[in-house]
Amino acid sequence: MENGNTPKDSHDIPTLSVPTPPAHSFRATVYEWVKVFFFALLIALPIRYFIAEPFIVNGASMDPTFSTNQFLIVDRLTYRFQEPQRGDVIVFKFPNNPSIYYIKRVIGLPGETVSLTNGKVSSQDTGASSTAIVLDESYLDPARLSHDSFRITLDEGQYFVMGDNRLESSDSRTWGPLSTDLIIGRPIIRLFPVTALSVFPGQNKK
Repeated sequence: MENGNTPKDSHDIPTLSVPTPPAHSFRATVYEWVKVFFFALLIALPIRYFIAEPFIVNGASMDPTFSTNQFLIVDRLTYRFQEPQRGDVIVFKFPNNPSIYYIKRVIGLPGETVSLTNGKVSSQDTGASSTAIVLDESYLDPARLSHDSFRITLDEGQYFVMGDNRLESSDSRTWGPLSTDLIIGRPIIRLFPVTALSVFPGQNKK
């Protein structure tokens, strides 16, 4: 050759190849899935029990504000830092059976005297010389109003709750005040049905 180099044998030409990953055994695959599942739980459980939790409405006690099969995301965090306010819709454990969850509206606050007169609700702070305040409940369906009378004075840490469907609601009129430790949280998103999609559904009804 003119350049004086001797041609290399074709076997000396370097080649590239894609490495073949080692075959995973069934046991290794199962182990990987177990790890994924474990870490998913590690992330999901604290969120569910301390931050937000899904609920499905069952029953007519909050009609027309909430209806059966509506899917809600409930905020578990807010009431760890502040107290429920009058008009808030809350989810809580039923006092007579904590394995059951209810959704109602806060009507009376700790230390107040709550009165129902022919279905009209008034509240008075017993800790001060104040006059009773008649609640504006214009958001209620007139066809679902009750005409009962009731009076109760709440202790500290107790709330008076009622359903928006006063004719078909099992609430504090029946089983008494709700204690703070049974309150789970408040609905922050209604996801289903899509036509009823909303943020803080039913809240701020004073």
